[in-house]
Amino acid sequence: MVFSKKIIIFILPITFFIIGCYSFKGISIPADIHTFYVEDFQNNTLGAPADINQIFAEALRSKIRNESRLTYNEQTPDLEFSGTINRFTLTPEAPQAGNTVALTKLEIAVSVDYINNKDESKNWKSKQFSFFRTFESDQDFLSIQDNLINEIFEQILENIFNEAFTGW
Repeated sequence: MVFSKKIIIFILPITFFIIGCYSFKGISIPADIHTFYVEDFQNNTLGAPADINQIFAEALRSKIRNESRLTYNEQTPDLEFSGTINRFTLTPEAPQAGNTVALTKLEIAVSVDYINNKDESKNWKSKQFSFFRTFESDQDFLSIQDNLINEIFEQILENIFNEAFTGW
C-alpha cells in the first residue's frame, strides 16, 4: 500500500505537467506571429440572409481570438483572412412517393484567402471550404435557418482554423 501511494505521488504531478504541455488541437503558430485580421467576407449568393457574410467574419474572428494566442490588429497584422461566401443552396434530397421529398439539404461554401505576412510561402488563395446539413422537408426553413447556418459555420470554421494553424 505504501508503495502504491509513492507511485501515485510521483506519477500524478508528471501527468499534470504532460497534459499542460500538450495541445489536443495541435495548433502550430510560429513564435513571430502575434496578430491577425479578418476582413468582412463578401456575399455572392442568392437566397442567403443579407448579413451572412458579416456573421461569418465575426465568427472567424471569435474562433481565432478564443482558440489561439493571437490578438486582433487591423493596421499591421501578421496574418490576414478574407474571402467570399459563394454558395448557399437548398437541394431536395430523399425523394418519396407523391412527388415529394423527405429531406432538404442546405449547403454553404466559402472561398478563403489567407495571407501570412511573415512567410509568403504559407499563403493560399481561393481555397474552398464547404459543409451541409439536411433537415426534414416538412419543417419551416425560416424557423430553423439560423441554427442550420450556425452548425454549418462551426464545421467550416474548424476546417479553416485547422488549415491555417495545424498544418494538416
